[in-house]
Amino acid sequence: MDSTNVDEMAKTAKDPNVRRMLGVEGDLGKGLGLDNDFCANVIREVGNYEEIYNRNLGPDTPFNVPRGLNSLWTDGGLLYSPPFR
Repeated sequence: MDSTNVDEMAKTAKDPNVRRMLGVEGDLGKGLGLDNDFCANVIREVGNYEEIYNRNLGPDTPFNVPRGLNSLWTDGGLLYSPPFR
C-alpha cells in the first residue's frame, strides 16, 4: 500500500492485519495514545517507506542510492515489520 491507494485499502481490505493497521478495526491507536487511523494518516501524508526513501535518497534524487540493505527482508534487505496486534 502507498499514499495513492491507502484510502481504497482502508475501504476494501479483508485481511485483519491490514484492517487493524489502518484503524478500520481494533483499537491499536488507542493503546498507543493515538487515533486508530494513525498509520493510514501517516501513509497518506508522507507515503510508505519506499516512497520516503525514493524521495530523499533514491532514484528521485541526485544521490540515487540503491536500497540495498534498506530493502524489505523478502527482497534481501533487513526491513521487517512485526504483525500489528
